[in-house]
Amino acid sequence: MLKINNLDIFYGGIHALKKINLEVKQGEIVTLIGANGAGKTSTLRALSSLEKPKNGEIIFNGENITGMAPHKLVAKGISHVPEGRKIFANLSVMENLELGAYLRKDKKSIEEDYEMVFEKFPRLKERIKQNAGTLSGGEQQMLAIGRALMNRPKMLLLDEPSMGLAPLVVNDIFDTIVEINKAGTTILLVEQNANKALSIADRAYVLETGRITLQGTADELLHDDKVRAAYLGE
Repeated sequence: MLKINNLDIFYGGIHALKKINLEVKQGEIVTLIGANGAGKTSTLRALSSLEKPKNGEIIFNGENITGMAPHKLVAKGISHVPEGRKIFANLSVMENLELGAYLRKDKKSIEEDYEMVFEKFPRLKERIKQNAGTLSGGEQQMLAIGRALMNRPKMLLLDEPSMGLAPLVVNDIFDTIVEINKAGTTILLVEQNANKALSIADRAYVLETGRITLQGTADELLHDDKVRAAYLGE
């Protein structure tokens, strides 16, 4: 479904991603783990055309989408939940969700999808008219995911969904990610909580200073001594 071939990204003189090769098959949860500054967010930003690669290509459903305008990628079925949520703080919960569906014209299905989001995140329904900036961190993360789902994405890019959240909220968010995947959405998950990410993923890649140093099934990496020492605190 998604292939990244020999991707290079530079920030000025800094070579942030070095010949990255990565694949996500339809229906999978694939996770990208690594330390801060390893290049995880840069990878997702390249996929969303928020960063321009120096070299390499990105193929989505057989089409080269490298450098395609971000709104066109949304129309192709890619939704990105960015690091730090990036919700519209001065707009209500409902207005944020409406913006998630801004490219859609199918009013009846849009109404159904609002209900789908509220079913997944009942707290958002309780706060439907509340300004998004007044929500708790966990509720803002739910809203960011809900907004992305309003595009009916084929693929969901999730950047650090557990960041800054209490353990119980993290469990809820990860349960929902699994639900979204089971309902048919392919997921590429960037996550510093390697243990949590590997516990729900099918396959995983380890990024270190802009290079992929390990890849395999999530179970293989969960039991890899190097991964356990570096990322699982063992």
